[in-house]
Amino acid sequence: MLLRFLVTTAVAVGAGVAGSATSWADPDAPPPPPIPNVNAYTPLNPADYAANGGKWYAFAGPPGVVCILDNLNGDYGCSGPLPGAPAGVNLVSGGPVGAPTFSTTDRPIFAAAGEVKAMPPNTRLSFRQVSCGVDDIGTVACFNSRDQVGFVVGPNGSYINAISPLLDRPEGTAVLPGLPPVMPAMPAGPAAPPPG
Repeated sequence: MLLRFLVTTAVAVGAGVAGSATSWADPDAPPPPPIPNVNAYTPLNPADYAANGGKWYAFAGPPGVVCILDNLNGDYGCSGPLPGAPAGVNLVSGGPVGAPTFSTTDRPIFAAAGEVKAMPPNTRLSFRQVSCGVDDIGTVACFNSRDQVGFVVGPNGSYINAISPLLDRPEGTAVLPGLPPVMPAMPAGPAAPPPG
């Protein structure tokens, strides 16, 4: 009887400590801000920014940063000293499907673009579902409209937003105007009795 009491007490204390340890943990970091609506910027003729034998549309980002849209495979990215990026990172890139990522290269990955020109403020280049634009302070934002993801590289920092608002929606918000809001999942009920 004493052994049962001690085991039960030890289990209860262990569960209490384990349960309270989660309350000591730091809260999750807030999500990154949304990608600016680059599709609202004035479109430019991509041919005016052709580089690498016409395979890329390339433009200058913040000082030392070169950005490209690859018109062969749909890749896009910026390479160079990315302001505010994680330590050692000098490349942010994505493809036609999925979220972009930060990485590190041992050389300027877009050097084949040669000398590139800056885009005027509040303009964009687009290829298929990817648009990259520059705002009035020189911040580059690239957005993949298929997956609703993208990145920002600018004087105030660099970040990736890989949260698709169409897939990861807060409860009670509509996916599209006119549709009912997303509702919380219902708990599974008891199984229906077999017929008969």
